[in-house]
Parts: sequence; structure tokens; C-alpha cells
Amino acid sequence: MKLTVLGAGAWGTALAVSAAGRHEVTLWARDALQAQALDQGRVNARYLPGIALPQRLRVVGGGAADATAGADLVIVATPMAALREQLGLLRDTRAPLAWLCKGVEPPRGASGSFGLLAHEIRAQVAPDLIAGVLSGPSFAQEVAEGRPTALVAASAHAVVRERLVEAFHGPDLRVYTNEDIVGVEVSGAVKNVLAIATGLCDGLALGLNARAALITRGLAEMTRFGVALGAHAETFMGLSGLGDLVLTATGDLSRNRKVGLLLAQGRTPAQAIESLGHVAEGVHCARALVGRARHLGVEMPIAEGVVALLDGSLRPAAVVERLMGRGPTAETP
Repeated sequence: MKLTVLGAGAWGTALAVSAAGRHEVTLWARDALQAQALDQGRVNARYLPGIALPQRLRVVGGGAADATAGADLVIVATPMAALREQLGLLRDTRAPLAWLCKGVEPPRGASGSFGLLAHEIRAQVAPDLIAGVLSGPSFAQEVAEGRPTALVAASAHAVVRERLVEAFHGPDLRVYTNEDIVGVEVSGAVKNVLAIATGLCDGLALGLNARAALITRGLAEMTRFGVALGAHAETFMGLSGLGDLVLTATGDLSRNRKVGLLLAQGRTPAQAIESLGHVAEGVHCARALVGRARHLGVEMPIAEGVVALLDGSLRPAAVVERLMGRGPTAETP
């Protein structure tokens, strides 16, 4: 199989490394100088230090369309903020395509429209693309190291799911399939926001009881929001839902969890983001998620607390006080 990965960040590089042992893989970097450095040094020192790029992995710069010529599968590994532009450039691509980003696009312009999920962006800018998403509980570093990992290939198109399995399923990486792209994408977006909340909880030393309650009730928020958008409730109990939430909320490699920890230490959101050196999607999509939930009439008190924290309207202790001060209710999603 000929596979092109567009985006040489940590996750794109990790998947390219994983697949290069079995397939003909091209890794494309937007910056020509970055592509040259990767090709010559055979390591992504900024995003994935210590992981050698296989010699058979081809690294290129230049036009993205040129890099995808002849590919059997195209993987878009850009952040959420760059997805619209990238899909627009690839709208005439005939090969099956999948994106990796997890989040919601910020509202565009002054129209008051709410942020869109990735498949909704595709419907606007590239409706003829045969596309889907590859998601699930995964840290790039561990995938690149060949540690056991399980992912979910979600799409309404069987050919996309089949190509993703063919490309990445192997001894160290299992790929399950799912037709519920809405549920998988909602899971990937909401879990990042909930991970910020869990990092805050741990940073304030609230205890393991509090962490367990936060993750469980966060899963309920995620499920309510997803079902309101047409997702299947059972998706949220799977790898892309509960699995990714547990990983991102508790794993030390989680950038979104790290943001919460830094906020608990008194850092401002800007200081927390700057210290990471990488994108933390939960910071960028929290407001859009909450805005859309309000429009749908879906209660998301934990996500609301994260937005209040990021906006500076509440201090960390006040967020906890507001959540704990909510009235009693039945335990239902």
C-alpha cells in the first residue's frame, strides 16, 4: 500500500514510523526546511525526540497535492485549526482519506455559528471526499516505540475503514472499526476538555475519589452531548470514548492534563500553553463545545467550569466549589 501522511508533528510522525515497516510511506511537512532536516537527520527532534525514522520512510516538503499523488490512503495529521484549509486543498483527491485531529473548529466570523466537528467541515469544503477519522486512546510516543495500542477507524464509508485497518493493524497496533463517526469525533473533542478538568483536580490534590467522580460524570456529559448530535450512546463506552478519556485524563504524557495541572499551580492559560510547546486541543475547543451544548440544551457543567477557568472568570478553587454546590440529581447520562 502507498500511504501519505500530511503533517510531521508527533502523531503524524508516529503513525508514519509505525506503518513504514509494512508499506510505502511518505511523510509530508508543510515547512520545506523542516522536511529537509527530518530527511537528513532521520529524527523528529522537536516533536518525537529519540525515535529514529526508518530509512525507507520518505520525507518530503512542497505541495501537499503532489505528495498524495498515487497514494492508496491519505492521512491528514494537522491540528484542528488547519483542517479546513487542508481539506479544501485535497477536495479532488480520489484516494480514501482520514484525519487524526480531535476537537471542534472555533466559530468562524461574526455569524454566531457554532464550531464544527471534522466531518462537518469536510461536508462544507470537500463533500466528495471519501473520508473518516482514526482515533482512540493513544500517545504518539508509545505508538512510535511500538508499544501495544488500540485505535478506532470510523467512517460511513467501508473502504475508508478497510484501508485504515490494512494500513495500521499489526502486531503492536490493533485497529477496530466503527460506523459512528459522530460519536467517535465527539469523544475525541470532549475528552480533551475533561482532561483539563482532571488535571486541575489532581493539581489541587483533591484526591482519587474526586478524580473518579470527575471522569465518570465527564463521561456522562460527553454522552449527552454526542447523543444530542446523533451519535450512538454505546460508542462512548468504547475505545474512543471511555478509553481515550481515561488515558488523556490520567496519563502523564497528556498535554491537556498538563494544562490543568499548571492552572492549579496558578499559571495563566497563556503561560500554561506557552510552557507546553505543543497544541493542547482542549484549550482551543472548550468554548465552542460549550456554546454548541448550550444551543442544544445539553448540560455540561464540567466543561462549563473549564471555560470559566480559561476565561479567567473563576479561580480553580471556585470552579470546584461551583461543581460541588450543584443540587442533587439522579445518576443518568
